Order: sequence, then C-alpha cells, then structure tokens
Amino acid sequence: MFLLDDCILRDMKTFLSFLSGAALMLGFSAITGSTTPPHHVYELRLYHVHERKIDALKARFGDHTDSIFKRHNMKSIGYWSPEDAPSSQNLFIYILEHPSRQDAEKNWAAFQADPEWQKVKAESEKNGALVDHIDRYFMDPTSYSALN
Repeated sequence: MFLLDDCILRDMKTFLSFLSGAALMLGFSAITGSTTPPHHVYELRLYHVHERKIDALKARFGDHTDSIFKRHNMKSIGYWSPEDAPSSQNLFIYILEHPSRQDAEKNWAAFQADPEWQKVKAESEKNGALVDHIDRYFMDPTSYSALN
C-alpha cells in the first residue's frame, strides 16, 4: 500500500508541476499578447516619375522622407531603382512594413499631415511635381517567405 501511495504522490507532483508551468506560460502569453509572431502587412509602392525628376525624388527620400516615415511608425524595408532604361529614368520602387492595414492608413494620414513633410514636398516641387502617379499594393507574405 505504501508503494502505491508513493506512486500516486509522485504522479500528483508531476501533474501539479505541469499545471504550474502551463499556467505560467498562459500568464506570460497574456502579458505579452501572443505566443505567435505578430502579423505584418507590406506595402509595395511604385512611383512613376516625371521626366528628369528621378534624382530629385531620390534625394528627397534619402534626405527627408525616410526619417519622417520612421517618426510615423512606417518601417522601410528597402528602396530600389531599376537597372535598365527606360525604367531606370522614371521608376522608383520601395516597400514599407506596417503592423496592420489599418495602421498603414492611419500612419499615412499622419505622415501627410506632418508639417515637415508638407514643407519638404513643397520645396522639392517648386519647379513642378516629381511624381506622375503611384501604384500601391498591400501584400501578405506567403507561408514559405523568408519574412515569416
């Protein structure tokens, strides 16, 4: 009988240890939000630039736009210029990462309203608009993407 009581006691301790660990992990998950990595949305933007304005647009991004993006929770993944003409003369490409699509819209509104951005944009376009039009795509990474 004594041996049976020892086995039950040991199993009970193991079970209670398991429950304590599970409760601790659940509590930690509740505090940090989730055990799964956060989902992000990526925004691909293609700027079709007016003739002879590509250098001015690149300068605006490098000197001002990127740092203003950071203030508005807009994470730059990268900026690209095509290698081949004619796209190398009139196309500017970049990708932003946002916590969610709703955050992207909110952050873009705040960016557009930013007094520094308004001043930079006005100064850079005193001789005409730099960009003819913008193509914009929100994207989710696939399950096999390196971004997951």
